[in-house]
Amino acid sequence: MAGLMIKDTAELPVRKATISYDKLNLMYIKGRLNKIFAKEMNSPASIFRKVNGDVINKIAAFISGDLNRSCSVGIAGETASGKSTIAFDIISKIQEFADSHKLDNIITRINIDDYYYDRSDMVKAAGSFAEFAKNYDLDVPEALELELMKEHMTKLLRGESVMLPKYDMSGTAKRYDNFALVKPSKVIISEGLFALTDKIVDAFDFKIYVDVSADVQKERFYIRAAERDLGDSTDEVYQNASKKAQIYVHPTAMKADIVLSGEANREDYKKFINEIIELIEEVHEMKSSDVKPCKLLLQ
Repeated sequence: MAGLMIKDTAELPVRKATISYDKLNLMYIKGRLNKIFAKEMNSPASIFRKVNGDVINKIAAFISGDLNRSCSVGIAGETASGKSTIAFDIISKIQEFADSHKLDNIITRINIDDYYYDRSDMVKAAGSFAEFAKNYDLDVPEALELELMKEHMTKLLRGESVMLPKYDMSGTAKRYDNFALVKPSKVIISEGLFALTDKIVDAFDFKIYVDVSADVQKERFYIRAAERDLGDSTDEVYQNASKKAQIYVHPTAMKADIVLSGEANREDYKKFINEIIELIEEVHEMKSSDVKPCKLLLQ
């Protein structure tokens, strides 16, 4: 075309890629997490009932080191929903990873049930825990010292050690304060009926709710009631627990980043956790070798 001049491309400035190693690392982790979550969510018996869109970004930020601080996880759900079992499986898998790599202070568990107020004098006065339970409501947030629990969480996230209480669940309603010294760790996980209630919900980076059908929950509850010797007060306690759960527990599911099925196969939970652990191990090895994430992105 007349008047159009083409410069020699050799004269043009070369623009180099400016994507940093950290950015590529984060991109790779997000991609892997998307695949892991998608595979599980699309499985016939998925452990998930809901996953908010930002969860993967937050997990990737912690795994990559983009967020270089302790991570807190809160797990809520109705009594006998399976939240303690899920918390235990997460803890055991992460601890296995820590042990295999000789890493210290990786995960700490805070049991919200340990913050029930000491009511041992009331149990003694009633003659038994069954009689005590007829007149004292254990299924409301006010039955626990949640302010103390949040204080302990805040200190741990600041890097301070704390002395945790221990509540006797055998039927004495006794709480032992300053029971166990706990040091700060990379992951702090806590579970309980009221983990996502207003007093403590903002202490958690990741908010999880465990959902379960009424029939399964009731069956589990009655098995547990027999273990705790609730006797002829079992029906009354169950009815109260169900009623109060409608008020204080079920609505907190709306605050959850993830809603899990409390009826999913336990091995499926472990398998999913293992896949996350494998990604963490891969990133751990990547950082200690000359393998760059840009190479892995091309695989």
